[in-house]
Amino acid sequence: MTERRTKLYVDKQNAKWKGVCAGIADYTGVDPLWVRLGTAAMIVIAQQWWIVAAYLVLAWVLDAKPAGLYQGAEDEKFWQGVRSNPRRSSAEVRSKLRDIDRRLADMETFYTSRNTRLASEIDALR
Repeated sequence: MTERRTKLYVDKQNAKWKGVCAGIADYTGVDPLWVRLGTAAMIVIAQQWWIVAAYLVLAWVLDAKPAGLYQGAEDEKFWQGVRSNPRRSSAEVRSKLRDIDRRLADMETFYTSRNTRLASEIDALR
């Protein structure tokens, strides 16, 4: 895959106008409605007119989001977590792998240990 999942893209599929707010929402994991409302509030209420220029520059500079960037909703949430806090995401992966390793070790111990109850049940079936 040549697309980077940690890059900010313009999201044309969920766009209302140019897709910048939808891209920021996808990048951060926030609902696009809140990003759009925040942008509108900053422009109208706080009179931060430079945001309009920044919006247009971002729409011109950013690449469009590739269609098959994520394999599913869980993959999308994972990459949003990586973008927001890479250290936490790697710790979560390490924790999941540690849990899987512990469970496999428990299963291995159960099947390889001398289980007298299991042996007696097998002998009773013979």
